[in-house]
Amino acid sequence: MVSLFDKLGGTAAIDLAVEKFYERVLQDDRIKHFFANVDMVKQRAHQKAFLTYAFGGTDKYDGRYMREAHKELVEKHGLRSEHFDAVAEDLMETLKEMGVSEELRASVAAVAAAPQHKKDVLNQ
Repeated sequence: MVSLFDKLGGTAAIDLAVEKFYERVLQDDRIKHFFANVDMVKQRAHQKAFLTYAFGGTDKYDGRYMREAHKELVEKHGLRSEHFDAVAEDLMETLKEMGVSEELRASVAAVAAAPQHKKDVLNQ
């Protein structure tokens, strides 16, 4: 079975998508403030590793668990459901802009915006 990672175009496509995604996020008034003091080189690398794993490109992921990685953002910076939704929307818009099919975008959304994933990010 071909993974979502491969269907999207593999490493090169994920790398490009993450670059374009963060260009969009850093212009998004709803969420850009969460990244004001973030090392974006490191952030992009973490996101690429996570998406590679989440989309089936590898079975290894050594990044921090979602709850731990976002705990401070929730507790000290007010990360809420609408912010998670804005990030997911920016990801979908990025993929649409890149010409990713509606079917593949739906598959990405099923992974990226899965209820358990959202609960983990929001520490619920």
